[in-house]
Amino acid sequence: MAHKIGFGYDIHRLIRGRALVLGGVEIPHPAGLLGHSDGDALVHAVIDALLGAMGDDDIGRLFPDTDPAYRGIRSVELLRRVMLRMKRKRLAVVHLDTVIVAQAPKMAPHAESMKGVLCPLLGIPKGALGIKAKTNEGLGLIGREKAIACWAVALVETNVRRRECAAMDTFIG
Repeated sequence: MAHKIGFGYDIHRLIRGRALVLGGVEIPHPAGLLGHSDGDALVHAVIDALLGAMGDDDIGRLFPDTDPAYRGIRSVELLRRVMLRMKRKRLAVVHLDTVIVAQAPKMAPHAESMKGVLCPLLGIPKGALGIKAKTNEGLGLIGREKAIACWAVALVETNVRRRECAAMDTFIG
């Protein structure tokens, strides 16, 4: 078996009156992320990292914001679809490392809940998903609480046997 690495990044503006969803978890905050979907920048970065490891197009080409079918869609549903693509290509996630950069709210208290949502979809144990939270030390749009940015790096295994792919069926369909 061989391995591939993918890198993903996303940033969204914060707007008042919208739910803040990161890592598939709704986080109490007066502002949420602006986006065609639910704006989940963490899941979007994860998707781009996985697509990169697969050698596929990025999230914007795969799920364009010009397509009304994706308006308001939960980003974890998009991730589920990407995992189905991976399964068809006989690929599996080995490890994923992420960083959320937000001045507020504090993200670290929500990391375990995010793992609880993402790990079953990714087909990995909680120990194979890193979620780190950082502030931007008051600098730029993120530091002024106008945006949240996320980064992700994925390690993917190629030529996964069908039996191993079947283990993912429980979570992704």
